[in-house]
This record gives sequence, structure tokens and C-alpha cells, in this order.
Amino acid sequence: MITALLIRKHKMNNYQLGLYEKSMPHRLSIIEKLTIAKQSGFEFLEISIDETDEKLSRLSWNTDKCKELQLASLDLNIPIGSMCLSGHRKYPLGSLSEQTRKKSLEIMQRALYLACLLGVRVIQLAGYDVYYEQSNEKTEAYFRENLEKCVEMAAMHGVMLAFETMETPFMDTVGKAMKYVSEINSPYLQIYPDFGNLTNASLVHGHDVIEDLNLGAGHIVAMHLKETTPGKYRDIPYGTGHVEFALGIASSMQMGIRRFVGEFWDNGNFMSQISHAHDFLRRNFELSAN
Repeated sequence: MITALLIRKHKMNNYQLGLYEKSMPHRLSIIEKLTIAKQSGFEFLEISIDETDEKLSRLSWNTDKCKELQLASLDLNIPIGSMCLSGHRKYPLGSLSEQTRKKSLEIMQRALYLACLLGVRVIQLAGYDVYYEQSNEKTEAYFRENLEKCVEMAAMHGVMLAFETMETPFMDTVGKAMKYVSEINSPYLQIYPDFGNLTNASLVHGHDVIEDLNLGAGHIVAMHLKETTPGKYRDIPYGTGHVEFALGIASSMQMGIRRFVGEFWDNGNFMSQISHAHDFLRRNFELSAN
């Protein structure tokens, strides 16, 4: 009996499952969100720095605010484990506007400093050259130039940047992300794919999603587990889409990936939604081991 319990505990602890902050209402504080994530059975919280003024203002948090969050994290025994930095949608690295590009680098610098204060080791970087502008050779060239600057900053701070695979053609596959990872060739630039986005991309491009995932072997640090349907990328309840989670988890685990985040958004009934997401994803981890 004791041996069986130890084996079960070992299996439960061979990965960590985090909760995306936006699964909870905006009105809640980070400390309240940490508390809910812990009580709901998740191992860490992924914080969001998106393009809204409210989220971007977090880049100005002072040391007292960060100390308060660190102490709460220690008391609750749940860390802020990663940062989803999507603020570059509004201020992209590849913008044709020099002022916007300067703002994008400022956001990166401040995000890295905040990550250091909060103990965050991985910043998920949105795989866009531009979002609200038209992508072209110039925007791609600016993106590549400023990406290198971002990686140099990350190396100085000892914080890893990792590309999210997105819903736009610029970087919707692991293979496309690997182009930049290989060119930059730094331990501080890796990949943090979204398996739901990859599933949709596999239908668009006609390739096998696992074959694409395997192109990032040795360079994938974590994975978003998000439900999608063909052509739709968010607000799909777990179990109602077409993502083969157990297959993605099993393939990821074989590649040595041990950190995952349930990515979904508050739909107004967040506690029930979080409970369902937790149980659904844990069940798929169990299925992936069979």
C-alpha cells in the first residue's frame, strides 16, 4: 500500500500545471488569483502583461508591491511561475514606426525587470512581427533586429524568453519559431507553444501537429493547453473542440517538457470553469501516460 502511494505521488509530481491569470475576473487582485489557483489544485499562476493600460501599468510596480506579492506567494506556497507578455501586440518589435519600436523595447526591458523582482524565470513572447499593421519584409527585418536586442537584455537578466505560436501566419508553427531560435542561437530564446493554435495551424498548412511539435525538440520550455476549433482560437470550453490533449501531452513529456498552463478566459462563471478545466486537464495527463 505504501509503495503504491509513493508511486502515485511520483507520477503526480512529474509535471506542473499552471493556471492562466485571465481565467479569473479582472476585479480580483493578484493575491486573490494566487489563492484561487492554489485552492483549485494548480501548481503556479501565469501572470499577464497584455496591451491594455491596466496590465501595462504593472510594469511600473515598485519594489514594495513586488515584495507584497512575493510574501503572499510564499505564504500560499504557489509561485507566479511565468509571464505572458502580449503587450507587444499594440507595440510590436517590427513596427514601421520608430517610436513604437522604441516603446516595444522599453516594454521588454521593464518586463524583464519585473520578472526579476517577482522571481519569474520565463516570459512567453508573442510571435508577431506586427499585429495591427500589415506584415512585410521591413516589419520582419525590424522584428529580427529588435528580437536580438531583447535576447541580449534577457541574457543580462538571466530570464528566458520563449515564443508563443500564434494564430497568424507569421509564427503559427513550431517550425517557424525555430527559424528565429536557430538564427539567434541563445539559451535565452526558446519556444513556449500553444497546442490549440498548433492544432489549427496543422489544418491550415496540412501537416501533422506532432511532427511540427517535434521540430522544437530541446527548445520547448513549456506549453499552453488551450481548446480550439477549426478557425477559432479562444473561448472554446475544454472537451468541445478538436484538440487532442492527451496526444500533445504525451509527445511533450517524451521531449522532456514538464511545465504546462491551462489557458482559457473568464466566461462569467469562473470558479466552475476553473474546476472543470483542472479536472479535464488532469484526466488528460492520466490518459497520456497509458
